[in-house]
Amino acid sequence: MRPMRIVSLLPAATEIVAALGLADELVGRSCRCDAPPGIAAVPALTIATEPRDRLDVEALVAAAPDLILTQELCTVCAVGADEVRAIARERIPGATVVSLEPDSVEGILNAVATVGAYAEAEDEAVGLVEILRERLGEIEARVQERRLAGIPPRRVVVLEWVDPPFASGHWIPEMVRRAGGWELLGREGAPAVPSDWERVREIDPELIVVAACGMDARAAAEAWAAAPVPGWIGGLRAARDRAIVAVDGDGLFARPGPRVVEGIALLARLFDPDGFADLVPETGAIVLPAPAPGPR
Repeated sequence: MRPMRIVSLLPAATEIVAALGLADELVGRSCRCDAPPGIAAVPALTIATEPRDRLDVEALVAAAPDLILTQELCTVCAVGADEVRAIARERIPGATVVSLEPDSVEGILNAVATVGAYAEAEDEAVGLVEILRERLGEIEARVQERRLAGIPPRRVVVLEWVDPPFASGHWIPEMVRRAGGWELLGREGAPAVPSDWERVREIDPELIVVAACGMDARAAAEAWAAAPVPGWIGGLRAARDRAIVAVDGDGLFARPGPRVVEGIALLARLFDPDGFADLVPETGAIVLPAPAPGPR
């Protein structure tokens, strides 16, 4: 039986396909698919434009895929499923279009199983989900141990953008909870929404995590430096404790793929360094400078 021809127009789906051992079956990807290493050798079928990426329809048709993976959750992150289905009906009649729409950690694990089923890799998907559940269980068991030892949950704000500040949504507040924190602005299962610095001041969190969509930790740190952050932020608890940090929001938070579990591990280490140093040796987080304290 010939290998399946897979096109992934979603970075998370590309990572899932590769984690299932099917990277050699990818015949197309989006221009935003940058992981795992070596994925750049797969032809990019989208072009980065504003306000959203444009699909190279002729290149997609020429790729002759059996399976096309996309989504509808965010039209900035991937070409919408309706557009892809319309093209497939007219010009790639043998292709199956699958839209991945997780809004929770469990939904992300289900997405792995879904890709495995459509890509004829059910056993590989079962094995990958088991590995991810084991890692998640290890982190959550340690969180519970630390609770019983009297370590309280950290009061946290995760920002998916800084200009303006966006409260986190979808699976990210759940990631915070599973890691042993209490997300004060974001809502589980709901979209990320614009907020403002006054809300952050009212909450006065112990920790501010900048997990900017589409940015790694260094890019997020640069965005923070360029943002019009009020001077009084420097007087907040998180600033006084040097607990404003930038993380790899693109790879470990925004993408609903396997690495979300490591994002939870990273948060657990940030929340409780003493309790998680052995389970999470490095976080890659960058401590951000706060403005000089101003009037509150």
